[in-house]
Amino acid sequence: MKWWPEPTAGDIVWCHFPDDIHPKPKPRPALILVVYDDQEPEFFIQVAYGTSQRTTTLHQGKFAILKAKHPAAYVAAGLSFDTKFNLKILVTLPFNSEWFSVPPAAPHGQNPQLGMLHPSLVRTAATAHQAAHSRPG
Repeated sequence: MKWWPEPTAGDIVWCHFPDDIHPKPKPRPALILVVYDDQEPEFFIQVAYGTSQRTTTLHQGKFAILKAKHPAAYVAAGLSFDTKFNLKILVTLPFNSEWFSVPPAAPHGQNPQLGMLHPSLVRTAATAHQAAHSRPG
């Protein structure tokens, strides 16, 4: 098992998002929200689940990066399809080859990074995160 170098919050990575407690065989985009460096050089990261399904149906705690609506953000993210991120589904995983793999075409070299969250969507992502984790009144 290989541990990847330290990532950055806001990176979009190729993740084998867990099915219960095991990595799924099919990787998908995940947005890094927090990087924990307490055990450096072994990093743990909190990620939000990404999917290309029903990207125009957005409920509380979700936001999407759409090629037609956010062309610069779409390119910066390194996505192949419109993608919705669900900030209600967050997990903390070891940043290693069991949970993260090099994406097709390896746009950033031999590491799991697809791209990054474009600055124009940082506020949108923060609002979705706040909505996902706020307690109703």
